[in-house]
Amino acid sequence: MESSTAIKYPLSTEKSLRLMEQENKLIFAVDRDANKSDVKKAIEEMFKVKVLKVNTYITPKGQKRAYVKFSDETPAIDVATNMNIM
Repeated sequence: MESSTAIKYPLSTEKSLRLMEQENKLIFAVDRDANKSDVKKAIEEMFKVKVLKVNTYITPKGQKRAYVKFSDETPAIDVATNMNIM
């Protein structure tokens, strides 16, 4: 899968804001066909950051979401600010 098409958009919900502040994570809606390594590669290329971990989840509505944990050198709030979701 083309890495740039793996990521659809970031989610800006109460839960995502709490995760950003407490655990240095952001939540993204991703393509159903994207695997964890596709998501990690896409995020690292798009934002020039270091990703520690990616967890994926399929919602009851069938949408796939990725919980992306950033390294300590990369505050998630900085990435969110660059995407204009803060």
